[in-house]
Amino acid sequence: MKEFITQSVYFGVVISFIGYEIGLFLKKKWKMALLNPLLIAAVFVIGILLVFDVDYESYHNGAKYISYFLTPATVSLAVPLYRQLSVLKKYPLAVLGGIAAGVLTTMVCIYLLALGLHLTHEQYVTLLPKSITTAIGMGISEKTGGIVTITVVAICITGIVGNMLAQTVLKLFHIHNPIAKGIAIGTSAHALGTAKAMEMGEVEGAMSSLAIVVSGIMTVVSISIFSKFI
Repeated sequence: MKEFITQSVYFGVVISFIGYEIGLFLKKKWKMALLNPLLIAAVFVIGILLVFDVDYESYHNGAKYISYFLTPATVSLAVPLYRQLSVLKKYPLAVLGGIAAGVLTTMVCIYLLALGLHLTHEQYVTLLPKSITTAIGMGISEKTGGIVTITVVAICITGIVGNMLAQTVLKLFHIHNPIAKGIAIGTSAHALGTAKAMEMGEVEGAMSSLAIVVSGIMTVVSISIFSKFI
């Protein structure tokens, strides 16, 4: 069985889609935030690899085809932003100020966490890019001397948790403005959070898409400063 799996070109794609479909089914059936399709898919894939003793490279050789859709999917985020461009023109300072506040909060929280847990410089800079997209985060982590693989894990966990808890946190703090919702989600949980924002509404999705881009730029600048603190 293991030999068949490792020789199958599309094995990674198949089990990834199966895991995600299982997650969607469970989410629709029980409507629980914990049953996030992305989380279920990750657990399912890891379980299959462990049960059949399949190495990651064999899985990646098939699953890499899914990555080809990442670029067009990311570019498509500009569509809702274009449709809501008037909102950005009307509240530029509020939007940019909100994103800046989110980025600064992330930097300060990671800094305090590093101090509290006595992290090394390498561990500290590894976590700093956790709230931005993987492509940018990997580059920053490598340049500042972090552990790139751990950075990717931190980014994925941040996105999944953000996707799962976004609505709960917004309700908890009584945040009802769609612009504020989108900015908060996009700044803290990048693309995975934006997927949830788009489910909430077009304005939320547009502002979240904008937050991904702007927070990425602001984070690059901020890390160049914060990385020197430890």
